[in-house]
Amino acid sequence: MKWSKLTFFSKAAITLLTAGGIGAAVYYLSPGLRTSESKTLEKLEVTDKDVNNVTTSAELPLPSADLSTSDKPLVRIGGYAWNAQSGIIVANGGTKTTKGSLMEQNGINLELIRQDWLSELRNLQLKFIEEFDKGSNFPKEGVAGIMIMGDGAPFYISSTQQALDDKYGKGKYTLQVMGAVGLSYGEDKLIGPPSWKMNPQSIKGSLISTVIGDGDWVVAVNYAFANNIKVNPDPATYDPEAVNFMAAANDDYIEASKDLIKSQKEGFTVPLKEVKNGKLTGKTINKKVDGCATWTPGDKMVFDELSGFTDIVSTKEFNNQMATSVIMVKQWAEKNKDVVINIFKSAYQASNQVKQYDTWQHKAAETVAKTFNQENADYWYNMFKGMKGEKNGISYNMGGSRVFNFADANQYFGITDGTNRYKAVYDQVSKYLKDLNPAGFNENVKRIVPYEDAVNLSFVKQIQNIDAGKADVADYSKKATQQVASGEWQINFDIGRASLRPEGKDVLDQIYNLLIQAETSKLELFGHTDNTGTVESNYSLSSARAEAVKSYFISKGIPASRFQKIEGKGQDEPVADNNSEAGKAKNRRVAINLLN
Repeated sequence: MKWSKLTFFSKAAITLLTAGGIGAAVYYLSPGLRTSESKTLEKLEVTDKDVNNVTTSAELPLPSADLSTSDKPLVRIGGYAWNAQSGIIVANGGTKTTKGSLMEQNGINLELIRQDWLSELRNLQLKFIEEFDKGSNFPKEGVAGIMIMGDGAPFYISSTQQALDDKYGKGKYTLQVMGAVGLSYGEDKLIGPPSWKMNPQSIKGSLISTVIGDGDWVVAVNYAFANNIKVNPDPATYDPEAVNFMAAANDDYIEASKDLIKSQKEGFTVPLKEVKNGKLTGKTINKKVDGCATWTPGDKMVFDELSGFTDIVSTKEFNNQMATSVIMVKQWAEKNKDVVINIFKSAYQASNQVKQYDTWQHKAAETVAKTFNQENADYWYNMFKGMKGEKNGISYNMGGSRVFNFADANQYFGITDGTNRYKAVYDQVSKYLKDLNPAGFNENVKRIVPYEDAVNLSFVKQIQNIDAGKADVADYSKKATQQVASGEWQINFDIGRASLRPEGKDVLDQIYNLLIQAETSKLELFGHTDNTGTVESNYSLSSARAEAVKSYFISKGIPASRFQKIEGKGQDEPVADNNSEAGKAKNRRVAINLLN
């Protein structure tokens, strides 16, 4: 591919990888030199109970197909072809605001632009800011906002914010998530051979095509980490003991699907430098693409073209992970506060109609088909609900989306119940970026924008004259029996005591991000010790340490009723040899089980 056709993110990765000219060539050709090492991290756990409230309201008239004649200034928002946008699309009556639509009724003149290339969405937003900087309040070029996966926001905002700071000076323009209008519920997924699902360890050594840093990449990373499998963060190398990623062309999820199809049907391979234990071996591996992380209609493309593939894991399992987030520049939003507020208000009103009335759901599918200029209304209607298929005896799932009404948005961001689900996702993915450093992210981007600077809920909070509804509350009164997940963490305590050390609290803060996303699950805590001291004292110590962990979580807002069992196992269940200090350290741990 020519350099001129490469995306910003691809150029950044290539520039980093080839920096130093001859020195870089020596680096890649010489065996034994150090490179990015594959890593394991804490996994991202989410609940199987989605944020899905319904506020009872009368059925409203459907929007017409006739374009609005409003004289309001035109606002543009760009986004992927993604069914979780159904609410905002039907609120607008389609690509452009139509007569009788909720957008028109709320004084909005909106155009929705499909753009599947993340790099082009970025360019459109930067073009808008450039025109805004010249004095145009409603630029005729670019887009005022983009809609992407919320778990992709740390990557997008941090990288694009640096470009803004470099061009205009730090802090002049600030990109922020202003709210969310939907949620992926199975639509985004990791696709691979069924063996990956039956034996997760078989995913080692695979090459997966995806938009690195975006939400589908996170789905695949989550699956690896949940099964204690290393991830290779360097797309230029191949680690046979890790999951490896290939950057899809143009940062396009459809291209990710095409890469897999092309590799499986035509034998397409990718030349990668082999790496073991963080060192280059000097070998080049021509690797086929084994799977992809993509979403609808990318998943349907794969299942139509290939046999022997299925969905391994998706946002149905990680269902709080991927909200349809709207990102705008803060300075423009504040100058046009009523416009931003009423865009969200219209989307939430329409979404509540979609939740209640099949006529609205069919209308949403019709407007989605026209907006994306792909397939037909029946296709998007069925994909919104989620579809099952089977090919040569292998079953698979496609689609699955949610739309946000006002109650959903308030609950998801913790406005009504104090549990900020999105902050947990944002912080966890930020940790992935920092620790994994995909495609040299940390070298190319000076800092990850923290949640507090990246998210601005002030506009959603100012929405008026709309029924907020009542958010669902998790019920912990029943005994849970089915294990959802189990993880063991080394949490540092003072020697021979149950008092948490500062570094132990840091680990618990990471675990807390996981727990609030698995909010319907009940918890079991099991403390373990090494064999130092007496057997009896170690039972007491391990129990006290488990209780200390419980107390810390309660202090952060986890309900006490959520804890089903607290038990000290003492030194009875070692996972390593107590004859070494390293082994003893591994045995001093707390296990946390999540059950439904």
